[in-house]
Amino acid sequence: MDNTDKPIGIFDSGIGGLTVLRAIARKMPSESLVYFGDTAHVPYGSKSAETVTHYSLTIARFLVKQKVKMIVVACNTASALALEELRRQIPVPVIGVIEPGAAAAIKATRNRNIAVIGTEKTINSGAYKAAVRKLSRQRHEVTGLACPLFVPLVEEGWWKKEVTLLAAREYLNPLKTCGADTLILGCTHYPVIKDMIGKVMGPGVSLVDSAEAIAGEVEWRLEAQGLRRRGRKGGVEIFASDDPARFRRLAKNILGTPFKEVTLKTFD
Repeated sequence: MDNTDKPIGIFDSGIGGLTVLRAIARKMPSESLVYFGDTAHVPYGSKSAETVTHYSLTIARFLVKQKVKMIVVACNTASALALEELRRQIPVPVIGVIEPGAAAAIKATRNRNIAVIGTEKTINSGAYKAAVRKLSRQRHEVTGLACPLFVPLVEEGWWKKEVTLLAAREYLNPLKTCGADTLILGCTHYPVIKDMIGKVMGPGVSLVDSAEAIAGEVEWRLEAQGLRRRGRKGGVEIFASDDPARFRRLAKNILGTPFKEVTLKTFD
């Protein structure tokens, strides 16, 4: 198989990374995509770095067996905790979501005051603060806030329920006083409830969707490495580590496209 015809591998702790898959598919419809949602172990945000790294390496090795040409870590927690080890052990290019999201926020902010919401592990890692410092010569204020309930609410499919709006208000109202004009959705589950987050934050705050940011990064990397696929529309293959029927139902709601099959793939 020609390297350009090989698929792009994408993985996340659950369904949230489908926002990344959707963004990549829209930007590069000729690319074939293989997605793995680790629904048996979601959420990653409350687990140890060692556990997240173990799960991430196991999934990445499975994707390599699917003959992928690149792996996108569509999980902010795994990007924060396991990216270095993935790049050390996996024989194809591995891209995380944090630096593309930080770069998009630097570009979007007008007052150099950025907020980021994510899982506890992502926020406590300081990965976004470090990425902003690395990518910009100017000083930026970066305020992080963990919103751990958002992931299970999204995984439950409660995207438009009052309880999710109440959780958003409870988490985000205190954040509105920090003066940030830009908010990074530092978990790929969060774009699913982007409208609710925007409603709470108000029109003066720009929301940075890491899914859109990483799609641009993937396109640039493929072009630079001569791996971009051209021509006919690419396919999509989806694996989940638990309850594929439920995953298929939620995937349809996120992607707007029914999938005939989500394949169950478990690990010891």
